[in-house]
Amino acid sequence: MAEPPILFDRILHRRRLDRAAAGFSAAGFLKARAAEDAVARLEALMRSFPRAVDLGARDGAFAGALAASPAREKVGLLVEADLSGSMLAGREGVRAQLDEERLPFADESLDLVVSTLSLHWTNDLPGALIQIRRALKPDGAFIGAIFGGATLSELRQALMQADSEISGGAGPRISPFADVLDAAALLQRAGFALPVADVDRVQVGYAHPMDLVRDLRAMGETNVLADRRALSRKALARACDLYLERFSRPDGRISATFEIITMTGWAPHPSQQQPLRPGSAKMRLADALGVKEQSAGDKAGG
Repeated sequence: MAEPPILFDRILHRRRLDRAAAGFSAAGFLKARAAEDAVARLEALMRSFPRAVDLGARDGAFAGALAASPAREKVGLLVEADLSGSMLAGREGVRAQLDEERLPFADESLDLVVSTLSLHWTNDLPGALIQIRRALKPDGAFIGAIFGGATLSELRQALMQADSEISGGAGPRISPFADVLDAAALLQRAGFALPVADVDRVQVGYAHPMDLVRDLRAMGETNVLADRRALSRKALARACDLYLERFSRPDGRISATFEIITMTGWAPHPSQQQPLRPGSAKMRLADALGVKEQSAGDKAGG
Protein backbone atom coordinates (compact mmCIF):
# COMPACT_ATOMS: atom_id res chain seq x y z
CA MET A 1 0.00 0.00 0.00
CA ALA A 2 1.46 3.35 -1.08
CA GLU A 3 2.34 5.87 1.59
CA PRO A 4 0.31 9.13 1.49
CA PRO A 5 2.20 12.15 0.11
CA ILE A 6 3.87 14.43 2.64
CA LEU A 7 2.01 17.72 2.31
CA PHE A 8 2.88 19.25 5.68
CA ASP A 9 5.97 19.57 7.83
CA ARG A 10 4.51 18.26 11.08
CA ILE A 11 7.63 19.08 13.11
CA LEU A 12 7.46 22.71 11.98
CA HIS A 13 3.72 22.73 12.69
CA ARG A 14 4.36 21.61 16.27
CA ARG A 15 6.98 24.33 16.70
CA ARG A 16 4.56 26.95 15.40
CA LEU A 17 1.92 25.74 17.86
CA ASP A 18 4.44 25.80 20.71
CA ARG A 19 5.29 29.38 19.79
CA ALA A 20 1.62 30.39 19.59
CA ALA A 21 0.57 28.70 22.85
CA ALA A 22 1.08 31.63 25.22
CA GLY A 23 -1.13 34.02 23.22
CA PHE A 24 -3.44 31.59 21.46
CA SER A 25 -6.62 32.59 23.31
CA ALA A 26 -6.32 36.19 22.08
CA ALA A 27 -6.80 34.96 18.50
CA GLY A 28 -8.80 31.82 19.24
CA PHE A 29 -12.22 33.11 18.16
CA LEU A 30 -12.60 30.54 15.37
CA LYS A 31 -11.58 27.71 17.68
CA ALA A 32 -14.12 28.94 20.24
CA ARG A 33 -16.85 29.14 17.58
CA ALA A 34 -16.18 25.57 16.37
CA ALA A 35 -16.03 24.28 19.97
CA GLU A 36 -19.36 25.90 20.88
CA ASP A 37 -20.93 24.37 17.76
CA ALA A 38 -19.62 20.92 18.74
CA VAL A 39 -21.11 21.29 22.23
CA ALA A 40 -24.45 22.38 20.74
CA ARG A 41 -24.51 19.15 18.74
CA LEU A 42 -23.84 17.15 21.90
CA GLU A 43 -26.77 18.88 23.61
CA ALA A 44 -29.07 17.43 20.94
CA LEU A 45 -27.89 13.84 21.50
CA MET A 46 -29.95 11.82 23.96
CA ARG A 47 -27.14 9.70 25.37
CA SER A 48 -24.00 9.82 27.51
CA PHE A 49 -20.30 9.45 26.68
CA PRO A 50 -18.27 8.00 29.58
CA ARG A 51 -14.90 8.35 27.80
CA ALA A 52 -14.17 11.22 25.43
CA VAL A 53 -11.12 12.71 23.72
CA ASP A 54 -10.64 16.23 22.37
CA LEU A 55 -8.04 16.00 19.60
CA GLY A 56 -6.23 19.26 18.96
CA ALA A 57 -7.49 20.76 22.20
CA ARG A 58 -5.26 23.87 21.92
CA ASP A 59 -6.34 26.30 24.68
CA GLY A 60 -9.16 24.09 25.97
CA ALA A 61 -11.99 25.83 24.10
CA PHE A 62 -14.09 22.68 23.88
CA ALA A 63 -13.69 21.84 27.58
CA GLY A 64 -14.63 25.43 28.46
CA ALA A 65 -17.72 25.41 26.25
CA LEU A 66 -18.73 22.02 27.60
CA ALA A 67 -18.38 23.17 31.23
CA ALA A 68 -20.86 26.00 30.53
CA SER A 69 -23.41 23.69 28.88
CA PRO A 70 -26.00 21.19 30.17
CA ALA A 71 -24.16 18.68 27.93
CA ARG A 72 -21.41 18.50 30.57
CA GLU A 73 -23.55 15.91 32.37
CA LYS A 74 -23.32 13.64 29.31
CA VAL A 75 -19.51 13.48 29.19
CA GLY A 76 -17.54 11.57 31.80
CA LEU A 77 -13.76 11.50 31.45
CA LEU A 78 -12.48 14.05 28.93
CA VAL A 79 -8.89 13.67 27.72
CA GLU A 80 -7.47 16.83 26.14
CA ALA A 81 -4.88 15.92 23.49
CA ASP A 82 -2.67 18.07 21.31
CA LEU A 83 0.40 17.88 19.08
CA SER A 84 1.86 20.72 21.15
CA GLY A 85 2.73 20.08 24.78
CA SER A 86 2.92 23.85 25.33
CA MET A 87 -0.75 24.18 24.40
CA LEU A 88 -1.68 21.75 27.18
CA ALA A 89 0.61 23.16 29.86
CA GLY A 90 -0.80 24.70 33.03
CA ARG A 91 -4.32 23.25 32.82
CA GLU A 92 -6.01 20.76 35.12
CA GLY A 93 -7.52 17.50 33.94
CA VAL A 94 -6.24 14.58 31.91
CA ARG A 95 -3.97 15.69 29.07
CA ALA A 96 -1.93 13.85 26.44
CA GLN A 97 0.60 15.12 23.92
CA LEU A 98 0.17 13.06 20.76
CA ASP A 99 0.22 13.16 16.99
CA GLU A 100 -3.19 12.95 15.30
CA GLU A 101 -1.54 10.87 12.57
CA ARG A 102 -0.60 8.13 15.06
CA LEU A 103 -3.28 7.77 17.70
CA PRO A 104 -2.37 5.67 20.76
CA PHE A 105 -5.90 4.62 21.72
CA ALA A 106 -6.97 0.97 21.79
CA ASP A 107 -9.68 -0.23 19.43
CA GLU A 108 -13.23 0.35 20.73
CA SER A 109 -12.01 2.19 23.83
CA LEU A 110 -13.73 5.58 23.43
CA ASP A 111 -17.33 6.76 23.37
CA LEU A 112 -16.74 10.18 21.83
CA VAL A 113 -13.99 11.90 19.82
CA VAL A 114 -14.15 15.62 19.14
CA SER A 115 -11.67 17.54 17.01
CA THR A 116 -12.10 21.21 16.18
CA LEU A 117 -9.80 22.85 13.63
CA SER A 118 -6.75 20.65 13.82
CA LEU A 119 -7.20 17.63 11.51
CA HIS A 120 -6.78 19.71 8.34
CA TRP A 121 -3.03 19.67 9.11
CA THR A 122 -2.73 15.86 8.86
CA ASN A 123 -0.93 14.43 5.84
CA ASP A 124 -3.36 11.51 5.68
CA LEU A 125 -6.78 12.76 6.73
CA PRO A 126 -8.59 9.56 5.61
CA GLY A 127 -6.10 7.53 7.66
CA ALA A 128 -6.62 9.74 10.72
CA LEU A 129 -10.40 9.32 10.42
CA ILE A 130 -10.02 5.55 10.15
CA GLN A 131 -7.95 5.55 13.35
CA ILE A 132 -10.63 7.60 15.10
CA ARG A 133 -13.39 5.26 13.95
CA ARG A 134 -11.43 2.23 15.16
CA ALA A 135 -10.86 3.84 18.57
CA LEU A 136 -14.62 4.39 19.02
CA LYS A 137 -16.85 1.79 20.59
CA PRO A 138 -19.75 0.61 18.41
CA ASP A 139 -22.25 3.49 18.23
CA GLY A 140 -19.55 5.91 19.45
CA ALA A 141 -19.72 9.44 18.04
CA PHE A 142 -17.25 11.61 16.16
CA ILE A 143 -17.66 15.39 15.79
CA GLY A 144 -14.92 17.07 13.78
CA ALA A 145 -14.41 20.53 12.32
CA ILE A 146 -11.87 21.42 9.65
CA PHE A 147 -11.27 24.49 7.50
CA GLY A 148 -13.00 24.26 4.12
CA GLY A 149 -12.04 25.24 0.58
CA ALA A 150 -13.17 28.88 0.72
CA THR A 151 -10.91 29.62 3.70
CA LEU A 152 -8.53 32.54 3.07
CA SER A 153 -9.59 32.71 -0.58
CA GLU A 154 -8.84 36.45 -0.66
CA LEU A 155 -5.33 36.02 0.72
CA ARG A 156 -4.69 33.10 -1.65
CA GLN A 157 -5.62 35.22 -4.69
CA ALA A 158 -3.51 38.19 -3.58
CA LEU A 159 -0.45 36.03 -2.90
CA MET A 160 -0.74 34.16 -6.20
CA GLN A 161 -0.89 37.36 -8.25
CA ALA A 162 1.92 39.02 -6.28
CA ASP A 163 4.12 35.93 -6.77
CA SER A 164 3.31 35.83 -10.46
CA GLU A 165 4.12 39.52 -10.99
CA ILE A 166 7.39 39.55 -9.05
CA SER A 167 8.90 36.09 -9.51
CA GLY A 168 7.12 34.95 -12.67
CA GLY A 169 5.43 32.01 -10.98
CA ALA A 170 3.09 31.26 -8.09
CA GLY A 171 4.36 28.94 -5.34
CA PRO A 172 2.22 27.21 -2.70
CA ARG A 173 1.43 29.60 0.13
CA ILE A 174 -1.84 28.35 1.66
CA SER A 175 -2.84 24.78 2.50
CA PRO A 176 -5.27 22.91 0.28
CA PHE A 177 -8.64 22.49 2.00
CA ALA A 178 -11.48 20.01 1.47
CA ASP A 179 -15.00 21.05 0.49
CA VAL A 180 -18.19 19.85 2.16
CA LEU A 181 -18.78 17.03 -0.36
CA ASP A 182 -15.22 15.81 0.17
CA ALA A 183 -15.77 15.79 3.93
CA ALA A 184 -18.91 13.65 3.75
CA ALA A 185 -17.17 11.25 1.37
CA LEU A 186 -14.16 11.02 3.71
CA LEU A 187 -16.41 9.92 6.58
CA GLN A 188 -17.93 7.19 4.41
CA ARG A 189 -14.51 6.09 3.22
CA ALA A 190 -13.34 5.83 6.84
CA GLY A 191 -16.26 3.52 7.66
CA PHE A 192 -18.48 5.89 9.64
CA ALA A 193 -22.23 5.32 9.68
CA LEU A 194 -24.80 8.11 9.23
CA PRO A 195 -22.21 10.66 7.99
CA VAL A 196 -23.22 14.32 7.85
CA ALA A 197 -21.20 17.40 6.88
CA ASP A 198 -22.27 21.05 6.90
CA VAL A 199 -20.66 24.46 6.47
CA ASP A 200 -20.34 27.61 8.58
CA ARG A 201 -18.86 30.49 6.57
CA VAL A 202 -17.42 33.33 8.62
CA GLN A 203 -16.43 36.77 7.30
CA VAL A 204 -13.89 38.56 9.50
CA GLY A 205 -12.92 42.22 9.08
CA TYR A 206 -9.37 43.53 9.50
CA ALA A 207 -7.89 47.01 9.23
CA HIS A 208 -4.97 45.71 7.16
CA PRO A 209 -3.84 42.38 5.64
CA MET A 210 -0.92 42.23 8.07
CA ASP A 211 -3.42 42.14 10.95
CA LEU A 212 -4.81 38.96 9.40
CA VAL A 213 -1.28 37.53 9.09
CA ARG A 214 -0.63 38.30 12.77
CA ASP A 215 -3.84 36.49 13.76
CA LEU A 216 -2.82 33.45 11.70
CA ARG A 217 0.54 33.39 13.46
CA ALA A 218 -1.16 33.66 16.84
CA MET A 219 -3.40 30.70 15.90
CA GLY A 220 -0.45 28.58 14.74
CA GLU A 221 -2.08 28.47 11.30
CA THR A 222 0.72 29.80 9.09
CA ASN A 223 2.22 27.96 6.12
CA VAL A 224 3.89 24.63 6.98
CA LEU A 225 3.61 23.08 3.54
CA ALA A 226 6.50 20.70 2.94
CA ASP A 227 7.01 22.23 -0.53
CA ARG A 228 7.23 25.87 0.49
CA ARG A 229 9.59 28.73 -0.25
CA ALA A 230 10.23 32.02 1.44
CA LEU A 231 8.04 34.99 0.54
CA SER A 232 10.09 38.10 -0.23
CA ARG A 233 9.25 41.42 1.40
CA LYS A 234 8.55 42.87 -2.02
CA ALA A 235 6.04 40.12 -2.81
CA LEU A 236 4.39 40.48 0.60
CA ALA A 237 4.05 44.25 0.15
CA ARG A 238 2.52 43.75 -3.30
CA ALA A 239 0.13 41.11 -1.94
CA CYS A 240 -1.03 43.58 0.73
CA ASP A 241 -1.65 46.24 -1.94
CA LEU A 242 -3.65 43.79 -4.06
CA TYR A 243 -5.65 42.66 -1.03
CA LEU A 244 -6.56 46.26 -0.17
CA GLU A 245 -7.51 47.00 -3.79
CA ARG A 246 -9.70 43.94 -4.29
CA PHE A 247 -11.24 43.07 -0.96
CA SER A 248 -11.81 46.34 0.93
CA ARG A 249 -15.29 46.81 2.36
CA PRO A 250 -17.28 50.07 2.39
CA ASP A 251 -16.15 50.65 6.00
CA GLY A 252 -12.50 50.62 4.87
CA ARG A 253 -11.67 47.25 6.41
CA ILE A 254 -10.75 44.14 4.44
CA SER A 255 -12.66 40.87 4.45
CA ALA A 256 -11.17 37.48 5.26
CA THR A 257 -13.24 34.35 4.67
CA PHE A 258 -13.04 31.32 6.93
CA GLU A 259 -15.12 28.27 6.08
CA ILE A 260 -15.64 25.74 8.86
CA ILE A 261 -16.84 22.29 7.78
CA THR A 262 -18.28 20.24 10.62
CA MET A 263 -18.49 16.47 10.20
CA THR A 264 -20.45 14.06 12.35
CA GLY A 265 -20.42 10.29 12.12
CA TRP A 266 -20.94 7.17 14.20
CA ALA A 267 -19.01 3.96 14.61
CA PRO A 268 -21.28 1.30 13.07
CA HIS A 269 -23.69 -0.59 15.31
CA PRO A 270 -26.62 -2.92 14.43
CA SER A 271 -29.11 -0.68 16.26
CA GLN A 272 -28.51 2.24 13.89
CA GLN A 273 -30.91 3.19 11.13
CA GLN A 274 -30.06 1.29 7.95
CA PRO A 275 -30.64 2.40 4.33
CA LEU A 276 -33.56 0.69 2.57
CA ARG A 277 -32.86 -2.06 0.06
CA PRO A 278 -33.22 -0.99 -3.61
CA GLY A 279 -36.75 -1.74 -4.81
CA SER A 280 -38.23 -1.90 -1.30
CA ALA A 281 -40.19 1.37 -1.55
CA LYS A 282 -43.95 0.98 -1.06
CA MET A 283 -44.88 4.06 -3.14
CA ARG A 284 -43.80 5.29 -6.56
CA LEU A 285 -41.93 8.62 -6.68
CA ALA A 286 -44.34 9.92 -9.31
CA ASP A 287 -47.30 9.28 -6.99
CA ALA A 288 -45.54 10.97 -4.08
CA LEU A 289 -44.87 14.07 -6.21
CA GLY A 290 -48.32 14.04 -7.82
CA VAL A 291 -46.99 13.96 -11.40
CA LYS A 292 -47.43 11.67 -14.39
CA GLU A 293 -44.67 9.08 -14.77
CA GLN A 294 -42.97 8.94 -18.17
CA SER A 295 -40.24 6.86 -19.73
CA ALA A 296 -36.74 8.25 -19.94
CA GLY A 297 -37.11 8.17 -23.71
CA ASP A 298 -40.33 10.26 -23.78
CA LYS A 299 -40.24 13.97 -24.50
CA ALA A 300 -41.56 16.25 -21.82
CA GLY A 301 -44.70 18.24 -22.55
CA GLY A 302 -44.64 21.99 -23.18
